[in-house]
Amino acid sequence: MDQAASPARTVILTVDDDPGVSRAVARDLRRQYGESYRIVRAESGASALAALRELKLRGAPVAVIVADYRMPEMNGIEFLEQAIDIHPGARRVLLTAYADTGAAIDAINVVDLDHYLLKPWEPPEEKLYPVLDDLLSAWRVADHRPVTVTKVVGHRWSARSSEVREFLARNQVPYRWYSSEDPEGRRLLCAAGEEGLRLPLVITPDGTALVEPEDRELAARVGLATTPATDFYDLVIIGGGPAGLGAAVYGASEGLRTVLVERSATGGQAGQSSRIENYLGFPDGVSGAQLTDRARRQAAKFGAEILTAREVTGLEINGASRVVRFSDGSAVAAHAVILATGVSYRQLDAPHVSELTGCGVFYGSALTEVAACQGQDVYIVGGANSAGQAAIYLARSAKSVTLLVRKPSLATSMSHYLVQQVEETPTISVRTNTVVDAAHGARQLEQITLRDTSTGLTERLDAQWMFVFIGAAPLTDWLEGSVLRDSRGFILTGPDLTSDGRPPAGWELDRPPYHLETNVPGVFVAGDARAESAKRVASAVGEGAMAVMLVHRYLEQS
Repeated sequence: MDQAASPARTVILTVDDDPGVSRAVARDLRRQYGESYRIVRAESGASALAALRELKLRGAPVAVIVADYRMPEMNGIEFLEQAIDIHPGARRVLLTAYADTGAAIDAINVVDLDHYLLKPWEPPEEKLYPVLDDLLSAWRVADHRPVTVTKVVGHRWSARSSEVREFLARNQVPYRWYSSEDPEGRRLLCAAGEEGLRLPLVITPDGTALVEPEDRELAARVGLATTPATDFYDLVIIGGGPAGLGAAVYGASEGLRTVLVERSATGGQAGQSSRIENYLGFPDGVSGAQLTDRARRQAAKFGAEILTAREVTGLEINGASRVVRFSDGSAVAAHAVILATGVSYRQLDAPHVSELTGCGVFYGSALTEVAACQGQDVYIVGGANSAGQAAIYLARSAKSVTLLVRKPSLATSMSHYLVQQVEETPTISVRTNTVVDAAHGARQLEQITLRDTSTGLTERLDAQWMFVFIGAAPLTDWLEGSVLRDSRGFILTGPDLTSDGRPPAGWELDRPPYHLETNVPGVFVAGDARAESAKRVASAVGEGAMAVMLVHRYLEQS
């Protein structure tokens, strides 16, 4: 099979089992259309179908297919029957001998043939080019712009499909979603040689097909950095939420060789917020995604490296260096470390919730699922700000939104401005003193059982969408044995380490730990993972900046 080098150009494909005829057709096509179109030549139906599948995965448009009728193993009509399943918009031409005109006429109905050409087609200026010109003009009238972004083929109730969509969206990777049950989704699965039993299928812009990819593989394939540029830095920041991004901006802008390591996607819980309305400088509010994108670009502008889909599993002290170990056994070292690992959503401990996570049950706002909630009844579990923000956002398109709140009132856990908005939104209702006792469903969420904590009465309701916001737990288990934490797992720093007037065990410096410094000199904490932190975006960003200031002080005295 001959192919031009550029995958972006629209394709004219010709297939003929006679090498001489095949080369002659391709020669005439290149002479007339080679500057504007990519001419692809194949010498069998099987190789032509393989080429069409590859072009499908790459998102390259196919305008015209010219197929010889008499080919062994697979004649031209049989080939075109399969070809139109892959590229239904391509115009179809059958190349026939005079004796085969009856078959060509029949093919008009079988494969919706656009034209048939008799051999020989010389001179092409009279017999070939006018036909192709008309077909190309007709093809251009329709919208056949290629999809050059990442494509995701999945199922609405596939948990991993939902996770991949969320991963790409939160990392600002453009993608297009295709249901495995829709025609185009099935065509993409066919092109990748998949039957749809393993989902999602992710097709990168270069045509690489990934089946059920892990986050790190996916990150590397879509252009996110996953490998550090060097093995030693001035500052390693672990966690890419507001605190980590704030530290990255200030660290890199002040000349520190800085790398930020994030296990999933930058932004943390704040990055999943539909709207943050009390952050300084944004009187009209800002989405978590917008704020995250600006912060990430700002950090990169100053030279900070950002590594995505890298899980940190250990912290070691090696003389003056602090060694951060990854789950794959590799490591990176630095003079100082800032722990900005944030928190993760607490899991709802009720029967069958874990099995249905990603299949109707979601933690956080899961903004990629919002479109599917249009006109639906949605339940939100939780009564703090994140739950209120999600309720306001979902109420724009959902039929109804019901907040399920354990406490007797929203006022005890939600900011006053959000309580007012919830009360003023007619499609939002609030059920206080209510908890979820169980979730029900085979493949996806179908019903939930609610219990009134004041009366003990239970009620089973139909439900397909439930978003859970019931608090958070720190992501600090991996620090066991190296950094001191409180009973809930939050990291102790500064004055909390010296409450009895004495330095923590093992502290060898002649000064007490700085305000955001742990029991390990040169290891600092910023944001929600710190014990007694404010759990607000603004304070997290401020702590990130303050931690960098203390890093400078530490480095000056080391």
